[in-house]
Amino acid sequence: MAFTSSTTDIPEARKCPRHIAMIMDGNGRWAKRRFMPRVAGHRRGVETVREITRACIDRGVEYLTLFAFSSENWRRPADEVSVLRQLFLAALEQEVEKLHSNGIRLKVIGDISAFGEHIVELAAKGEALTAANRRLTLTIAANYGGRWDLLQAVDRMVRRYPEQRGDFTEEQLAPFLALSYAPEPDLFIRTGGEQRISNFVLWQLAYTELYFTPTLWPDFDASTLDAAIEWYLERERRFGRTSEQLADAERDRSKKTDKGTRKVG
Repeated sequence: MAFTSSTTDIPEARKCPRHIAMIMDGNGRWAKRRFMPRVAGHRRGVETVREITRACIDRGVEYLTLFAFSSENWRRPADEVSVLRQLFLAALEQEVEKLHSNGIRLKVIGDISAFGEHIVELAAKGEALTAANRRLTLTIAANYGGRWDLLQAVDRMVRRYPEQRGDFTEEQLAPFLALSYAPEPDLFIRTGGEQRISNFVLWQLAYTELYFTPTLWPDFDASTLDAAIEWYLERERRFGRTSEQLADAERDRSKKTDKGTRKVG
């Protein structure tokens, strides 16, 4: 799918977010409150990923992007980083066939070479196996950072247009961004109570609705997702327009719909 920018085009209004991006925060705190090791929270968080993926499919979400490991997460204790790597490896080994059988396309973004050759190979195989699936595109962002993404995109763009010295456009940069295959997120959700985007898809969140919940990721479920979507549906998404312009556009859309219904009848 061609990348479209919300700063140049107005996305189609939908009853459900087409693309949800999520920061899955709170695994460690969830475990600590239960006097369990942090790894227990991360393992429970994997189960939540499965549940939320199913819930997104049931609600008509087409793209789900999950921030699994940021480029800054290397600063965490070495044993926790090792556990996160092992969980990522296990997911690639055990979950890809299930994703494929359920019509889910897997994409992995970020510089995953740091996790080792085996993970790189498994991710490539998973993407290839599920490439034709269209029920849901599940993107896992691992060793990903928004600033890294912009830098690598600019570098690739400059190499693609070596004779051009300036005046680059959004349209030229967009194909080199890690999420170029997906529409911009409509809804961003961060669990765990923190209210920041933490270097996540900086370019694509330009006009995304930002939803923050105190719910820790292991406790996030279909009902919590519904609450976020209900909040999203109450938002007035203007994309630079006034409320009056938005109302006029809605009236025009309704008139066209009515005319089309009468013609069919």
